[in-house]
Amino acid sequence: MPIGEIAKARAIPVQFLEGLFATLRRAGVLQSQRGVKGGYRFARPPAEVTVLEVVELLEGELGAEAEASGPVWLEAVAAVKGVLRATTIADVAESEAELAGSPMYYI
Repeated sequence: MPIGEIAKARAIPVQFLEGLFATLRRAGVLQSQRGVKGGYRFARPPAEVTVLEVVELLEGELGAEAEASGPVWLEAVAAVKGVLRATTIADVAESEAELAGSPMYYI
């Protein structure tokens, strides 16, 4: 999908999205194709890419400072990581499609 279409659909500046996608491409999560039919696609099936992986690639290790804040924060970070680790990009896409009322097609 062309990055301009994604940016427009999500109301995100193209330059900002290009930076995020470049990071994900370098990490092997996305593949890019140049040219008229260019755009981005997942390098692996979206059902194999976790939200935690994407968040940590873009933001760094989640909760890296939690240990210094005490056991409650360590427990909270562990819970958040568990949810994000168990949620895939395919799960997010399916949830968004259901909320939008769009039918989901499986191949």
